[in-house]
Amino acid sequence: MNLILFIFLLVMLISNIMMFLSIILSKKTLSDREKCSPFECGFDPKSSARIPFSLHFFLITVIFLIFDVEIALIFPMISTFSMINLLIWTKISIFFLAILLIGLYHEWNQNMLNWTN
Repeated sequence: MNLILFIFLLVMLISNIMMFLSIILSKKTLSDREKCSPFECGFDPKSSARIPFSLHFFLITVIFLIFDVEIALIFPMISTFSMINLLIWTKISIFFLAILLIGLYHEWNQNMLNWTN
């Protein structure tokens, strides 16, 4: 019991010393406004929240989120490869990837993948 208490106090002491040293040795200045303000997609958080922003930026973000979720759905497909019948797995995988490719083709035709808009 005493050993656990000693280790706990030692860890607390070391962590407090490290935090104190980081505060002393950091090069932060109180007058640096940019480092103290949050960064939100290039907008100044101190200005009005109702300024218009690029619709293209929003659509690129939605496309990224959609493909990010689809990647999260592809990973379990890899792990189930050995658990189910190969023919069923192949049909499901081809169907899912076809939906992805059709969506990608549609976005390409709508010029949503061009950054110079």
